[in-house]
Amino acid sequence: MIDFPTRIPFVEALGFELLRFADGAAELAIEPRAEHLNSWSVLHGGVAMTLLDVAMAHAARAPVAGAPLDARGVVTIEMKTSFMRPGLGRLVAHARVLRRTNTLSFCEASLLDAWGELVAHATGTFKYLQALPAGGRQLERPNASD
Repeated sequence: MIDFPTRIPFVEALGFELLRFADGAAELAIEPRAEHLNSWSVLHGGVAMTLLDVAMAHAARAPVAGAPLDARGVVTIEMKTSFMRPGLGRLVAHARVLRRTNTLSFCEASLLDAWGELVAHATGTFKYLQALPAGGRQLERPNASD
């Protein structure tokens, strides 16, 4: 396991592990706990989608060919997910960049179960943004133009 380049409290609470973060790719894993399951005792779709989203966002930020880490962050613009089978056992999301521009990254990710079977597949578009100042956003009413 490697350290996440940015602290994300929600990801920490879910217990995601960062396994790979290089060359426009990322791999994240989760060992599901009881609170991650739905009423059928399989991984909740929202947890699966979050894992795929975070994996693709990390792929979008992953350094390419030894280049330094880009200081910009990314936000999800759109995401589509297809579910193929129930998520059981330890799950690993494999994400990669399909195309990167100066402002956008187009990514895909596959979620595999403990037996290497495809659980879900996602595609997403991510927008690069300058990092927030330390402390993040303050609660204030947004401008109508935001």
